Amino acid sequence: METDRTPKIIGTVWGLLVLNTLGSAGAKTIVPLPRSLIQMVTMGALVAAFTLALVVNLRLRIRPSAYVFLLTLLLATSVISSAHLESGFGALFRCFRLALFVGTLWLLTRWWDGGLTFVRHHIRMYFAVLGSVAAGLVVSPGAALPDLYGGRLVGALWPLTPPQIGQYAAVITGLTVLLLMGGRTDRTSAAVVIVPSLVLLGLTHTRTATLGLLVGLALAIGSLLLTSTAARRFFTWAVLCATVAAVGFASVLQAWFLRGQSKENFSSLTGRAKVWDALLAAPRTTGEQLFGVGLGDKSFGGLPIDDSWLAVYNEQGLIGVCLVAAFLVVLGGVALLRPPSLQRACAIFLISYCALASYTEAGLGDASPYLLHLALAASLLAAPAEPTSLALPDVTRRHVPRWAQRTEVR
Repeated sequence: METDRTPKIIGTVWGLLVLNTLGSAGAKTIVPLPRSLIQMVTMGALVAAFTLALVVNLRLRIRPSAYVFLLTLLLATSVISSAHLESGFGALFRCFRLALFVGTLWLLTRWWDGGLTFVRHHIRMYFAVLGSVAAGLVVSPGAALPDLYGGRLVGALWPLTPPQIGQYAAVITGLTVLLLMGGRTDRTSAAVVIVPSLVLLGLTHTRTATLGLLVGLALAIGSLLLTSTAARRFFTWAVLCATVAAVGFASVLQAWFLRGQSKENFSSLTGRAKVWDALLAAPRTTGEQLFGVGLGDKSFGGLPIDDSWLAVYNEQGLIGVCLVAAFLVVLGGVALLRPPSLQRACAIFLISYCALASYTEAGLGDASPYLLHLALAASLLAAPAEPTSLALPDVTRRHVPRWAQRTEVR
């Protein structure tokens, strides 16, 4: 059930959380932006989000949320692992950032009522981010498609990497498709979001985002097949188009998927497997195995880990891995137990996308877009808030003045 009682400022809070999770590392921009300036903007956005959420929720009214509770436990684990300063003072700063992120989510739970309000905020904000990417492509195609990234699309105005852009495009495309099927948006509005997002996704050559979009939509639409005629119609057309594309454009799709890589490079997941093997082979104490070495930059030996599970294992240990698995299992289990609905389908899409992307992307153990996607899923799976009764107390006739106790005259 969607509510109109959500303050408009909540959309601003959600947008600031999106800005905070964009990160500060990426491609070279047209106008060079110092990393310190970008970090100041992103961190300032998080502080502003927490402050605004606190202002509109001064009484600290929150709703129970297993997802945010498990994130809080993950935060506690992160503080314990970072207190040894093996990753430097930067680990404590990242813990502070994660604390503000989780605290803001707790304050927002007051408005998590199973409605689609936050879905619309999510789509609008990430579509605005993609708008900046498209603007950079128009202003300077050379900077937006640099040779350093193999001609893949990057952010030329704000430092965004191809996987980031692909993720944002895939997520809002999937959500918009589901809103269209559910009759919550019209075709023109949906096309305005879907068409440019798919174009940008194609220019990023991001395999993880593409597979996540396809698998997530398949599972989400599958959850609606028994109750939605639109879902059955869309599924039929999707299978037909996929069959035609597989037969007629097999070579083109294969070339796009391989991105010019050799079979050896592709089989090692663009070199990721070498980093993973080195991380798992590194000696660790019992404490490091249980709690990790503290929040870091999701790298090992100077190379990105690019796997959420191994990144969490490295930084928050086996306890962190169990907590991440727990909130994914809890969200997935709640989604399966809910009756078929558009909200449930959107949640299934987000959960399945994040689960699939966790194999080749880091982000489930720290403040990131992935945790924000899962927070959106948690808001969709929340039970509708009980309406506040506005009924007046029962008044008997003996409490009513005599002049008001008039009988009907026929």
